[in-house]
Amino acid sequence: MFEIGNYVVCPGHGVGQITNVETKELAGEEKSFFIVKIISNGMTIMVPSDNKNGLRELITDADITDVFSLLNEHDVKVDNSTWNRRHREYLAKVKTGSLLEIADVLRSLFLLRASKKLSFGERKMMDQCKELIVKEIAISTGGVEKEIETKIDSCFG
Repeated sequence: MFEIGNYVVCPGHGVGQITNVETKELAGEEKSFFIVKIISNGMTIMVPSDNKNGLRELITDADITDVFSLLNEHDVKVDNSTWNRRHREYLAKVKTGSLLEIADVLRSLFLLRASKKLSFGERKMMDQCKELIVKEIAISTGGVEKEIETKIDSCFG
């Protein structure tokens, strides 16, 4: 499945590189873990190798097209519920690790920002979503982060 040196996506953390595979004994059982260094902040995490929701491969070119199509689609209903309800919903989407879900949150926040002032938490989440998208697309395509960020910003005029 994954090998040392592979780039992977860890939901909630973003793109990382597998630096090692370790075996640990937990509750009398041998378990294998991927040691992943997160690119954006240098943090190292251990992810069980048998965890189906733990890591995923980088986004494909077709998925990148879908992400930008989603970001360019502005004819959607903006959620006007309370900021803390929106925040919980957005956080749940970000934690899935799906770049399409993260792009949906980013689009919602950009569109919401056009009609009202975002709370501090919403601005922080918007920055986090943009960073997660930019990093993954840059690493998967070998692109320049600043150019990808500009392309994302251009989706919202």
